[in-house]
This record gives sequence, structure tokens and C-alpha cells, in this order.
Amino acid sequence: MDSLTQSSVAARTQLRFRLLAVVLLTAGLFAPCPASEPLPETRKPLPPPRLSPAAAGMSAARLEVIEQMVEQEIARERMPGCVVLIGRREGVVYRRAFGLRQKTPTELPMLEDTVFDLASLTKPIATGTSIMILVDRGRISLDETAAHYWPEFGVNGKDVITIRQLLTHTAGLIPDNAMADYSGSRSESFARIAALGLSAPPGEKFIYSDVSFLVLGHIVERITGSSLHEFVQAEICQPLGLAETGYLPSPQLSSRAATTQERDGKWMQGQVHDPRAWALGGIAGHAGLFSTADDLSVYATMMLNHGSLQQTQILSQQTWELFTTAVEVPRGRRTLGWDSLSPYSSNRGDLMSDHAFGHGGFTGPGIWIDPQQNLSVIFLSNRVHPDGNGSVNSLIGRIGTVAGAAIPASENR
Repeated sequence: MDSLTQSSVAARTQLRFRLLAVVLLTAGLFAPCPASEPLPETRKPLPPPRLSPAAAGMSAARLEVIEQMVEQEIARERMPGCVVLIGRREGVVYRRAFGLRQKTPTELPMLEDTVFDLASLTKPIATGTSIMILVDRGRISLDETAAHYWPEFGVNGKDVITIRQLLTHTAGLIPDNAMADYSGSRSESFARIAALGLSAPPGEKFIYSDVSFLVLGHIVERITGSSLHEFVQAEICQPLGLAETGYLPSPQLSSRAATTQERDGKWMQGQVHDPRAWALGGIAGHAGLFSTADDLSVYATMMLNHGSLQQTQILSQQTWELFTTAVEVPRGRRTLGWDSLSPYSSNRGDLMSDHAFGHGGFTGPGIWIDPQQNLSVIFLSNRVHPDGNGSVNSLIGRIGTVAGAAIPASENR
């Protein structure tokens, strides 16, 4: 065999091994989607290492206060349990599981690798990031109208709504449309969304709207020809090595999921809690994403590093700045997909800088990322289990404040 043939065989063999590695990483964990070109294994980012608080420049004594805070809220039945993770660019500083991931019909302990329904964290992490990837590639313009990408949407005064307004919840769309709109097929549901009227003139009010992100998710699908699930897996999860993040978790992942509430007499575990996302088959722009604290720490580290992690780039520096820079909106400040300081910011730590961005979710998760302070705070709970009456936003904010206080004053500039 000549040297050229040997090189060709070796290259094919190496490619087969890389393909096998990608398959083994994600096999069976989420509903299948079309294969994408795998990244070379040398470019797969390593998970953030575990660090002692001292090694990360934080106070261990101050972080230890978190345990008492969480246990008090569990005793008050504000939630059955939670996972708390605090990170910096250098690695994970704090990672603890508390309480239960299921109280009834049988008790199951919360684990550090519990899988959670992220609810509205889907908006910035899946849909917002996807939109910004397409902005990076010149396939979406923030100031173009949504109707340019989805012509049927441009009726009843919605023809002037821009992508930017959808991302900042200033499009004038209602928070949620009627469940009756989701009867029939997925295409029929989106036809009814396209026909909706306005709740306010575009650009005049801040109205937190699931509908806005349903529209954005659908626009991603129209532009790419892929489902939102497929695009998120190919462009975010696989490049970052997020093997336990995505829509439609498998039975294997669902068995580790935190239970939420009952639907039709059955407990929801690994099934999206949001009724509209459920009606759309579990894939939607506003809800439906599942993940673990460890996977979210990888995503958060990428965002702390301005869109890149090691050799893997998800967003360019310029697009990352667009994504995370807060702008004035009626009643507060928002970024393009994230909260900054608005009526929805009760889960924001008091010591976070003006550069911090984050989001919460109905089922009980929250994430805040502060690039200026080199800090990420991830809180995952199933506060709706079992009866929907839990409350965690105040606790998330207090944990964020403790995390900020654990950083020396010299760093908090």
C-alpha cells in the first residue's frame, strides 16, 4: 500500500472514530435529529474544573451560608429541593444538591446531576442564542421585520414588529394566546399565532410575552429549514459538548428528571410542564428545554468568555455584545433575550454589576451571569412540585447576593 493510500485510510479511520465519539456522546439522550458535521475531538471544550473557593478567589465561609438559606426554604415548603452551582471563568466553585427531586408518590433525593425542565430559560439559552448565531452569519437582521422572515405574520398591525422588539418584549404581543389556538397540527397552531392581533402598539410597552419567543423560534425554523430542536443540538449543544441539554429528553434522562406536577392524572417527569410547549410536541421557542447544572455551567462559562469556550466559538465578540448589553425599555432594562433590571428581576443578586444578565423560569430555575465580576449563579429547582405553590425567586436573588459578597471588594469594581 503506497503512502497516499495509507494516509487516505488513516484519515477515514480517524473520521469514523470522531463520528462514533459524537454518537456515543448524545446517543439516546434526546430525540434524534439529522447528523451534523462533527467537530474534531481536539476542539471539544473540557467541562469547567472544580475549584476550591480559595483557588477561585472567593470566600468559602460566605458561600457556606447558602446551605442554611436553602434548608430554611425547603422547611417552609417553598420547594422540595434544588441544585445550586456557582462558577467563574476558571471553574466551578460551589455545587450542591439539596432536598428532594420528588416528594410524591414516592420520595426521591435531589442529585447534583438531576435533569430539570428549564421553562423560560429556554428563551435566552435556546431561542435567543439561536437568533444571535443567525445574526452572526448575516441571515437575520435585528431591525428587520419579523414579517420579512414569516410573511403570514405581518397582519393586524404586526407588519412593523422587528426582531429586536420581539427579543426585548416590546413588540406589543399578548403574554399568552388561548390554549384553543393549539388544537390541531403544529402548522395550524402557528397559523393561528400568525393571525393574532396586537395588545399594544409595537415599541411602546414592555409586555413579557411567551408569544414573542414562539414567533422567534418559528422564524429560526423557517430560515434554517430545521426544527428548533435540531438547530440547538447542532449549533449549541454538540459544539459545547452539552450531552444532557435539549428538547425531548429520552427515558434515560427523564428517569433523572425532577418531577413537576400532574397532567391528566400522571406526574410530569421529563415532560415539558408548559401546556403550550406540550401541545406543540415539546419543542417551542419559549419553553421545552431540559438541562443539568453541569451543562449550564459550560454554557455560562462560554458566556463569561464573550461567546467562546477554549477553541469553540459560538458567538463572535461583536454579536455577544449585542446579545448581552442592556438597553432601556419601558419599566426597566433588558438585553436581547435576557433580563437585566426589570419587573422580572427579583431573582437578581443585589451586588451584581450593570453588566449582569439573567433569566428565571416558571418551574423554578434561574441563571445570572456577570462578566464584569467573572461570576455565574445557577439555581435549578422544581418549585411547582407537587401542587404549584412554591416560590424561589427571592432565594435565587439572595444566593446571587451571597455569591457576589464572596468575591473580594478589590474585584468588585
